[in-house]
Amino acid sequence: MQAWIIEQHGSLERLSDVLRLGTRPDPGVETGTARIRVEAVGLNHMDLWAVRGVRGVPFPVPMIPGCDIAGTIDWMGPLGDEAQQRCDALGLKEGASVVVYPVMHCGQCEACENGFPPLCSTFGLIGETTDGGCADWITVPVRNLVPRPAGVRAVDAASLPIAYITAWSMIHRKAQLREGQTILIHAGGSGVSVAAIQLAKLIGATVFTTVGSDEKAQLARQLGADEVIQYKQAPFRQALKPMLKSRGKRGVDVVIDHVGSDTFAQSIQSLAWGGKLVTCGATTGAEVTIDLKPVFYKNISILGSTMGSRDDLDQVLALVASGKLQPVIDSTYPMDALPQAIERLAARKAFGKIVMEVSND
Repeated sequence: MQAWIIEQHGSLERLSDVLRLGTRPDPGVETGTARIRVEAVGLNHMDLWAVRGVRGVPFPVPMIPGCDIAGTIDWMGPLGDEAQQRCDALGLKEGASVVVYPVMHCGQCEACENGFPPLCSTFGLIGETTDGGCADWITVPVRNLVPRPAGVRAVDAASLPIAYITAWSMIHRKAQLREGQTILIHAGGSGVSVAAIQLAKLIGATVFTTVGSDEKAQLARQLGADEVIQYKQAPFRQALKPMLKSRGKRGVDVVIDHVGSDTFAQSIQSLAWGGKLVTCGATTGAEVTIDLKPVFYKNISILGSTMGSRDDLDQVLALVASGKLQPVIDSTYPMDALPQAIERLAARKAFGKIVMEVSND
């Protein structure tokens, strides 16, 4: 099969030295697995990290990138009785349209049995821990397959797993955001933050977001953000204060922050009493300093979040199928244009998701 292969870690400015389109043997199937014909793959910052490498993260290079995968079941391996019953109930059979839940997990430990694989001791991600989906086929455990509802395009489905599961878990599971509350969402054009804006508005919250350009500010408002702060023009906390004051508030109830060192201290300062900061990443750096006094004095909670459950993906897919949620696609590229798509992602030009689409020809 054809596949994009990261041969070694290197510079995003010299992708031709790192990433090539080559061939790999067609993947087979084993007991409890299925081979998926790939139709679309959503890109994430994970793909940039896979190219550059991250200290302490053992990417299995040479490797195939791509975490977010939608496609069709091409071939299924033997299944045990319990797995077969589950597949029958969900309509998972050869020819079925699916989305891949990207969390690798054992399926047997307490965390997996309780329905939250991100706490599994074997936790990993497809496209990080194992080969990803930028190829003709990928073989995955059948427990990672989620039926794709009729009417949901492969391109839309491939935009959901990493960004929308993460945002769902942060807002519903960790922050427990409620109607009428206020939320500050950093980097409003990123995949996770676009999803968070949409989900927060569905709840009925007042949304503040930060962006880096006039174009993204306009798009964030169109998406439903109540207030948009251009962080390059002024410190976001300085801009946020009068916005809150006009609403009779001194802080926000929730902050969604995956920026890291550039925003963390001001994010803590921006919280109301009893507020919650939820973080799922640190794109500008993971080392921060923190003044503990407002944390304990104002009863502030700092919550870490990585991915979410398979049920979270089901919830998001149901919203998309019902028309209540429309995934925001920045752009689509044919699979043979992966380097150009990665360059757009790295340049921070995207608003929403970049998706690789496989031609049906």
